[in-house]
Amino acid sequence: MEELQNSIRQMIQISDLEMQRLLRDCRVQTYISKELLSTPGQIPQEIFYIVEGLLRVIVHDPKGNEHTMHFAMEHQFIADYASFIMQQPALYTLQALEETTVVIMPRSAIDWGYAELTEGNKMGRLIAEFYFIYQENRLRNGYARTPKERYDSITEVFPNLHNRVPQHMIASYLGITPVHLSRLKKADHRKI
Repeated sequence: MEELQNSIRQMIQISDLEMQRLLRDCRVQTYISKELLSTPGQIPQEIFYIVEGLLRVIVHDPKGNEHTMHFAMEHQFIADYASFIMQQPALYTLQALEETTVVIMPRSAIDWGYAELTEGNKMGRLIAEFYFIYQENRLRNGYARTPKERYDSITEVFPNLHNRVPQHMIASYLGITPVHLSRLKKADHRKI
């Protein structure tokens, strides 16, 4: 849990005793590739902190087609946040794309952090701001950038993603077909 503690200390001032109490109900778990951390229909009761590995956030449209909404990498918090906050059934599936080790922070730890940590609200706000900005940029990029520009900028958001994720998932994330992604990649290679 050292990585999680370091991430928390980068966001807020926290005593050793506060840290110990915050993490007392947390546990470390490793998921194998393609294993699901959470599924639609259940009310999320935890937030995950990724120590090592890679996750994908998936949504299915009414026709049953799968869409990659987000990737989450090392040193990031991830959950179906809206469902977690509103205590509603989850819409998203969280799936490990490779062996992934996470710290599972149950609702009891999150609630304790808000109520008892001196800077608990600040930590919650910083995490919420990070995801708000990410989602806002994702929405803007979907409308204001071409597929080529979205493809070119993906490694800014997700370093080394091309070496860790199948191309059809990247295409899904970009909102294009795998064939279109292949054309974009070929055009890039021709420039070299």
